[in-house]
Amino acid sequence: MPYTYDYPRPALAVDCVVFGYQANAALKLLLIRRRLPPYQGQWALPGGFVRIDESVDAAAERELKEETGVADVFLEQLYTFGAIERDSRDRIVTVAYYALINLSAYPVQAASDAAAAQWFEVAHLQALGPASWPVLGFDHAEIVACALARLRAKIRYEPIGFELLPQVFTLTQLQKLYEQILECDLEQT
Repeated sequence: MPYTYDYPRPALAVDCVVFGYQANAALKLLLIRRRLPPYQGQWALPGGFVRIDESVDAAAERELKEETGVADVFLEQLYTFGAIERDSRDRIVTVAYYALINLSAYPVQAASDAAAAQWFEVAHLQALGPASWPVLGFDHAEIVACALARLRAKIRYEPIGFELLPQVFTLTQLQKLYEQILECDLEQT
């Protein structure tokens, strides 16, 4: 059914910041290489447009599964990004989510409009500085920074770190995870 309105309407999208961890390893960020313009061939967050008959939560789950094969994970709404020029195609507002997964439980595979899906070490990227990050399409670098800040803040008051660990883990593994996320040595604090 076509719609006509007296005023222009922005499009609505979702983007997912996926953090992964494997016990005693590094905190990682999942990115996809875009198959389609704009930013074709560049790295970006998994995401896409919300369909007219689905909620934003359902769209985030669908896009994450379609582009990476990752499903049934901790996924929480992060923030809404609506800068006017954030997408060159049109006026597009995105609702960003962040996901936390145990890498050993969720292998990734690019599909749909993602040409590739790859994990990047968060600490390595941060040590190199923003100029060394893969060039991210849209405003995705800002979205990643916001998600990382949320993760670092929230892990201090809610046990969300368990989403990144196997069902059975040691206290040392838990400590290493917190040290990775908070970028500090907990024995020194």
